[in-house]
Amino acid sequence: MAANSGEQSSDAGGGPVRHIPVLLHEVLKALEPAPGKVILDGTFGAGGYSQAILDQGAHVIALDRDPNAIADGQAMVAANGGRLSLIQSQFSNLAAHAPAEGLDGIVLDIGVSSMQIDEAERGFSFQRNGPLDMRMSSSGVSAADVVNRCKVGDLIRIFGFLGEEKQSGRIARAIEKKRADEPFRTTRDLAGLIEIVTPRKAKDKIHPATRVFQALRVFVNDELGELAQALFAAERALKPGGRLVVVTFHSLEDRIVKKYFADRSDRAAGSRHMPMLAAKSAIFDALGKPMIAASDDEADINPRARSAKLRAGVRTTAPARPADISIFELPDLTSLEKMGG
Repeated sequence: MAANSGEQSSDAGGGPVRHIPVLLHEVLKALEPAPGKVILDGTFGAGGYSQAILDQGAHVIALDRDPNAIADGQAMVAANGGRLSLIQSQFSNLAAHAPAEGLDGIVLDIGVSSMQIDEAERGFSFQRNGPLDMRMSSSGVSAADVVNRCKVGDLIRIFGFLGEEKQSGRIARAIEKKRADEPFRTTRDLAGLIEIVTPRKAKDKIHPATRVFQALRVFVNDELGELAQALFAAERALKPGGRLVVVTFHSLEDRIVKKYFADRSDRAAGSRHMPMLAAKSAIFDALGKPMIAASDDEADINPRARSAKLRAGVRTTAPARPADISIFELPDLTSLEKMGG
């Protein structure tokens, strides 16, 4: 979740950026919060979306897996007179926190929090040297565990798919060689090696370690799996007419959301060359354009918005379908469970 504290921050590959709610006008338009409605913010962060929804008179159930975000959000809870519930939970479990009658809306902002990036001890950014950690929940397998323990083939797949890193093989083999002498402990240890192995060229717009750090963060926190399960949970938790609004920041996330809405909105499949397949009841109806991107004006004000994409749908009366993860065609990467996570 993108924190919206208005403070200066950095993403994994760039300099300071001011974090403000991305696509806020578009999110509110899609959600239609109003008095009497209950909206779930699955990625609370610093509460930018939650506060904007509260300002429209709705009740908010907000989730965050980061215990620091929960602690920091208690002042907002106290200030909103019982209309905000703040719960430490992964958003894949959002259905467990929905009222029995269902939710009127769900918003998910899929991205790393600026608060996490700002804290060097969390290890999310190579701009601030700290332990090679990256765990949003502050528990389980860390990025250092992955770098020091994964087989080279697994590292190549993690960097190549989750980071879309073209030099994944070269970087993985360099990691294997270096960790044989001394394990990686800090963000600087890893970023420094990558700078040597794949030095930055004059034409490069991002730091050479950016994609590897992204891949490690996504893997350590199972971000793609979490997103997929959250989408399935949303169809169980929303009441008919409820709105699901998802904001993504890179192609891997957007691809999952796009495939989900395509699968859950098709009433039938077939063509003039192929027989008609069994009709499926749509779980979601389209809401506005298939995808909304930030305007040039917003991108100029907030650089983080440049890659943001919003997709949304309205829940129908059709019963929820089984959670079939295969629709996303995710790769078979080594699991955190195999590493003791």
